[in-house]
Amino acid sequence: MSTIYVPTGFSWVTASLLSVATLLQWQSLAVGGARRRAKIPYPRAYAEKAEQEASKDAMVFNCMQRAHQNTLENAPVIVTTTLISALHYPIPAAVGCGLWTLSRIIYTLTYGTGEPRKRVPSVNFGFLMQTRERTSPY
Repeated sequence: MSTIYVPTGFSWVTASLLSVATLLQWQSLAVGGARRRAKIPYPRAYAEKAEQEASKDAMVFNCMQRAHQNTLENAPVIVTTTLISALHYPIPAAVGCGLWTLSRIIYTLTYGTGEPRKRVPSVNFGFLMQTRERTSPY
């Protein structure tokens, strides 16, 4: 019979992982709102280039959709590395995950302006947090 050891401070890891789920839900709602304003029907994932050039709302929708998609692409890595790191270093792992979530909020808000170049500072911070999670001593 095996014993599962949960290190002291692991509740902070749980909270940080819940912040990732909350982030994804918030982004989903933001994409839905942008879709309605841009009048882009389902099942289309993005506005066409001509629509995007003709309408600021279509451009904002594409940017919001891309921010959400990019977060979905990166979330499994963050969740996995947070859990692995947390086995020995729960507080630093939780802080790193929480900071990554914060960086994704900033990323979504800046990219969601419809001006993609505004997202650069938050991308750099998010990459730094991801690198910290991946390279922390397990």
